[in-house]
Amino acid sequence: MKTRYRLLLIICFISALGYAYWKFAIPTHRIGIRSELVMLGDLDGDNRWTSTDLEKLDAVLKNPFAAHNSITWRIDMNQNGLIDREDLIILRALVVAGGDPYAADENARNRNVQFPRPRELYRYISTTEFCPRPFWALPYPLASDSVLDWLAGITPPVSKSSYADELAAAVYDEAVRFDQAWCKRQSQLLPIEREYAEKKLAHVKTLLQTGAQYEHLLALMELVEDAETLTVKGQPEFSLKLLSLRDHLRDVLGSPLYAEFKAGKQDWRAVLKIVSGYLQTDLGLSYDFETLGPPRNLTHLANYLQRAEWQYYKSTAREGDLILLVAYAQHDPRYLRAVSRTSRRHRDPNVENHNLPMVLLLREALRITGGDKKKAVGLLDEAIRIPYAWIKSIPRDALPGSLALENFLLPGNKEDGADKSRHWNVFGGVCIYKSPQEALDLALKREIQDLRDAGYSEDAMREFLRDMIANLNGMYHVMTVNIRLLSNEQI
Repeated sequence: MKTRYRLLLIICFISALGYAYWKFAIPTHRIGIRSELVMLGDLDGDNRWTSTDLEKLDAVLKNPFAAHNSITWRIDMNQNGLIDREDLIILRALVVAGGDPYAADENARNRNVQFPRPRELYRYISTTEFCPRPFWALPYPLASDSVLDWLAGITPPVSKSSYADELAAAVYDEAVRFDQAWCKRQSQLLPIEREYAEKKLAHVKTLLQTGAQYEHLLALMELVEDAETLTVKGQPEFSLKLLSLRDHLRDVLGSPLYAEFKAGKQDWRAVLKIVSGYLQTDLGLSYDFETLGPPRNLTHLANYLQRAEWQYYKSTAREGDLILLVAYAQHDPRYLRAVSRTSRRHRDPNVENHNLPMVLLLREALRITGGDKKKAVGLLDEAIRIPYAWIKSIPRDALPGSLALENFLLPGNKEDGADKSRHWNVFGGVCIYKSPQEALDLALKREIQDLRDAGYSEDAMREFLRDMIANLNGMYHVMTVNIRLLSNEQI
């Protein structure tokens, strides 16, 4: 018996030594980072610079914004954050030299031309590292015929050294991107889409003329997202009318009657009566808010089954997908630019700051999940809760005072926590699981319940209207994002 114990102890001791050696003596087991060696300019993934890379390059140059970030990032040979003429010169020189970087370097030196050292053409990066898309900085041959009649007057960027330079580079990039999307979509646009686009185009031009470059950039981004992702073709008519209701709710917030209510000269019923009127004229729905029932009928089994399906997609969101989405939110220049548009408390009554970042988050979630809207909504629902957890662990005095504590990476203003982001996504998701009509009904019942609980105060009424604006934005965009358009993103 003693011999067995001794033998068992010896086996355990040797096993522990073996594990300790495996864990601590082999460096790759001491870190959680997995990296890969990337060849800049290797666009076909064969680990060589050949004429095939130039063919791939020509395809990307013809349709640059359909290529994935990982491709455009490799084209940025000089790694200055721009796709410019020097990048093309470097890659073509490598191919001419038979793919030998030393020969290409020698050829350049013989001509007294600066050329990257061979090691500079490689990057050792983490497999989870986010590679932002470089800005387009090449001349745009279609600028003179662009629907953006001011595009031909913009000079391609040459630097991002200052904040103003980076804004100008982003505007040029976004303008070319929109024109490319417009050329593909304009012949297929329905009259309602064309009318909507013309209004936005006029707004973009006005912002350019007034010198509001940051707002001009974000308005261009909104146009790009509309052109690349949305279509009303094949959508139920009800979905298209949601934006009319949203705009009318914004009108309510700016109306003389609401000002009188805010001053205590009007009853809350007068405000809700206007909202009921817009529901009737815009959507043909009759609502009596004073007698409106609770958000859910807990006696219906279907409510539990649909909730279970929702929870399934949330719970099965893969860790790798969450890491990709968070990396996007932390590093993508377009998202960071959009989410940085915040206002002082009560300076964004119409929830203007909130929608574009959520549109970008949804688009990225759809890309990560392969275009499955239920998976994308579930992934977003999980990701929205992430900042809440880790921001709460940071001392209050270490956080910027102008940002909501629980939504540092999420869109909104100081008074808008993760709540509006989550409702944008949730009620958009309900449109998929049920229908836009049922999603609207649930949203109204949910928000009215909060209004009642707050005693119909002015603060609660304002947030009722603002919450509904955010909800309607989410419902419209989740419904009208077209997976077929998104599937054309990669070359």
